[in-house]
Amino acid sequence: MTTNSFFGDSETQFIIIDSVQIAYRKFGNGTPILFYNRFRGILDTWDPLFLDSLATDHSIVLFDYPGIGDSDGELSSDILEVANVGIKLMTCLTYEKFYVLGWSYGGLVAQAAMFLNEDKVLKTVLIGTNPPGNNDTSFDPAFFERALKPINDLDDETVIFFEPTSEKSRIAAKASFDRISRKLNSSKIPSTPDKFQKYFNGSALMKKDEENFRGRYETLTIPVLVISADHDISFAVENWFPLLRKAPSMQHIILNDAGHGLQHQEPKLMAGYINLFLNN
Repeated sequence: MTTNSFFGDSETQFIIIDSVQIAYRKFGNGTPILFYNRFRGILDTWDPLFLDSLATDHSIVLFDYPGIGDSDGELSSDILEVANVGIKLMTCLTYEKFYVLGWSYGGLVAQAAMFLNEDKVLKTVLIGTNPPGNNDTSFDPAFFERALKPINDLDDETVIFFEPTSEKSRIAAKASFDRISRKLNSSKIPSTPDKFQKYFNGSALMKKDEENFRGRYETLTIPVLVISADHDISFAVENWFPLLRKAPSMQHIILNDAGHGLQHQEPKLMAGYINLFLNN
């Protein structure tokens, strides 16, 4: 027996942005959410159950960064340029106002998109990411030991995205891995050091924070929902704590017994939190 899936039934489409062919998918109903993906993420590395749970209330817009997945061109080391690709995509799709959601590296990109486009972004959701500027807690070495392998298996992803000491999280890792694997062509996932370095360069720019995005949280009026895990080996939850009292439009949710891919561990719960935030 098969069931309909917003994500599963969607087709990859292509659009020209700044003379580069960009791959994207659009599905669902309601006010659109522009998704910014993680380090090495492509269209099919999002958990379909998470996407389908959001698509009942919102239109979902996914895209591959230039030079990543099915998109042509080269990934820019300038994270502001990466953010603008998504904004230009929404303009081409005739969306004047929309939400943005970013996970991991994509959370950094989403913050840049928000601060550079406060007239377009209605609300922002940040999952498993860092605030701009300097942060006290750096990456756990286990992240680099696993994340930089050309191909990541279930064991790697359990360490990178979940909480391997928790049986509940390990079970969820297998379930999410199986859901994603049904459609995933892993050969499209970036796997070379030169591609990795483009991501790292962009992240370094957000750490440098020449635009003072961190300081701009003090006067930001756009509602922001940050969702973190209690054991994220790449973007530690503690890095948000110094900012919370200085960011009046921000809310913060923390999931326990979870890791970097918390929306893959708890896809329906996370979608519920996000829908509640966006719909009110």
